Amino acid sequence: MDLSASINIEILILGFTSFIVGLLGGFVGLALGTIRLPIMLLMGINPKIAAGTNILVSSLSSFLGSIQHIRNKRVDIRIVLILGIPACIGAFFGGFLSFVAPENLLLMFAGLLVAWQGYEFVALGRKKSGNTMSDIFGSHLENSNGKFTTTRIILESLVGLSIGLLGGSVGLILGSIRLPAIIYILQIDPRKAAGSNLFIGFFIGIMGWVGHAYLQQVNYSLLLTMGSTGMIGSYIGAMFTGKVSLSKFVLILGIVLFVVGILLFIRPFTES
Repeated sequence: MDLSASINIEILILGFTSFIVGLLGGFVGLALGTIRLPIMLLMGINPKIAAGTNILVSSLSSFLGSIQHIRNKRVDIRIVLILGIPACIGAFFGGFLSFVAPENLLLMFAGLLVAWQGYEFVALGRKKSGNTMSDIFGSHLENSNGKFTTTRIILESLVGLSIGLLGGSVGLILGSIRLPAIIYILQIDPRKAAGSNLFIGFFIGIMGWVGHAYLQQVNYSLLLTMGSTGMIGSYIGAMFTGKVSLSKFVLILGIVLFVVGILLFIRPFTES
């Protein structure tokens, strides 16, 4: 098999992967770049190129999935402003900070993030069984409009800034960290948190991508393929939010993320 054929097969595999990830991500209100990035890295793509490409793919997927959530009134503008603005600022500067991080450190750091988020998903999946996201995160939050006190708003803004900085530097939107923070800090219905989180992810991805694009850390061929398939998957997945049992899905997703995260973390130590 010649090199061009090998590259085409690689792009097809990543395109299909992006569709599946988008499908799941639109469903639970997450961009799930934490799944795409490890796959890109394990296929031998330069970590910085993978990070820069992945964050915009996550952004594009988030955008189309958000349309469904907006139609179903699952996007709260207060959350978008309180969390989204600081997160976008953090992601913007984080994208430029990626220049100073060595590749091995990016791999190890991404691995730790993925493993930690996987553990969080496992914990949520085992917490309760049920048919909706509210059953997993806490049924007492069903239809809650949230608690927007001064203390909670300040705390949520600081969390958004920190996660944005972190995500921008490693090419991840990190919605799987933001989502639990939105739910537990603002005490709002998880379905509204999911829709708002995915909407915020679009803007964070754009801001984080700017730095990577400036540093020429984006593969536009991969972006075209993975972005388009990811958007389609996310749009379809968002149609089913709250309609299918999530507990087992979240548990399995958590296990997969945790294992992939460990593999990423140890990869720099296994390379010759």
